[in-house]
Amino acid sequence: MNQTFSTDIVIVGGGIAGLWLLNRLRQRGFDAVLLEKATLGGGQTIASQGIIHGGLKYALNGVLSPASSAIAAMPEHWRRCLLGQGDVDLRGCHVLSPHYYMWSSGGYRSRLKTFLGSKALRGRIDALDERDYPDFFRGRDISGALYRLSDFVVDTPSLISLLAEPHRDRILCIDTETMQMALADDGHLENLTLQSRNGIVKLQAQRFVLCAGEGNGPLLQQLGITQPEMQTRPLHMLAARVPHAQPAFVHCIGDSFGMTPRLTVTSHPDPTSESGGWIWYIGGEIAESGVQRSAEEQQAEGQRQLGEAFPWVDFSAAQWSSFFINRAEPRLPNLQRPDNAFVSAKQNLLITWPTKLTLTPDLSDSVCAELERQGVQPQAAPAANADSSATLSSCFDFPEVAKPRWEHLFRGA
Repeated sequence: MNQTFSTDIVIVGGGIAGLWLLNRLRQRGFDAVLLEKATLGGGQTIASQGIIHGGLKYALNGVLSPASSAIAAMPEHWRRCLLGQGDVDLRGCHVLSPHYYMWSSGGYRSRLKTFLGSKALRGRIDALDERDYPDFFRGRDISGALYRLSDFVVDTPSLISLLAEPHRDRILCIDTETMQMALADDGHLENLTLQSRNGIVKLQAQRFVLCAGEGNGPLLQQLGITQPEMQTRPLHMLAARVPHAQPAFVHCIGDSFGMTPRLTVTSHPDPTSESGGWIWYIGGEIAESGVQRSAEEQQAEGQRQLGEAFPWVDFSAAQWSSFFINRAEPRLPNLQRPDNAFVSAKQNLLITWPTKLTLTPDLSDSVCAELERQGVQPQAAPAANADSSATLSSCFDFPEVAKPRWEHLFRGA
């Protein structure tokens, strides 16, 4: 059976960018449908550390760069949403830590970078007295300075579930291998053809939005679009199950000449622990340089660096794992990092990358502004079927929420 449905907006990609945009568009009266090929948040979103940051990592040279300026307001934006006072209601989202910290190791360059960063972000960063140290550092004889940032850490599976649950009838698990995109002679995307459990479904819309992260690359190739072009930045992330360790949420600033924190540590509930243990998840410079290392080499380097940074933690019984993940973003000259969320309009197609988890609200703002600029208004009845009373949700399954990698990496270990 062939069926045709019409809607206002079709979003391709069920990560944080697509889900946040779905919420914003439906609030504004648009009928919007989101298509996901696998699990919700299963790419960059679930691989992120959940840090909603305010730009400190881009200001360690003491200069408030365009990147740090763009990101500076994001923690406060997200906090309003967590209170139910923002553009998306995030009440009920699990916050793993209400604060994030920056710690210099005590070396000259480390102390200088933290000092310069604190001055560049004056008013959004506080040097802590020992009495105000978080539990992880309390009572430890640490060198250097410890700062509390405006940043905080969310539990990404909780965030994904919260954004998806109200829109189950508009989020569809599709087979992208059989998806066909029909282009008109003028470059308009006329429709998407999908294989459903009930036969062929043709989906028409006023606008189509690509929010598929790294998946945007093959979609643009299929459409024959060469600009914008995508670039990826690989990371080799570390995960460690550390028995009896307290949760840590901290940038460790090293003594190298680089401006990326040596270690960026977050802690996440260990679903396999009967005693409420934690998984440490580690990014930062070690993840960037680690793309040149094998898994065994990366895990050994992680054990060495964490043991050196946190000598009071017993890593002798720790279990280690690592995996590669690509950050996807628009290609810029000299592989530079984008400063803001990215939106490019091509006929009735919008091509987007949030570039960073924390900039997700900025991406939705940019898409909504572009729709207003183009004069796009809500028109469709909810995913109206031109041929019958069938609904889209009756043709497709609802995709599952992605689970963190360590849920299977450490299961049974």
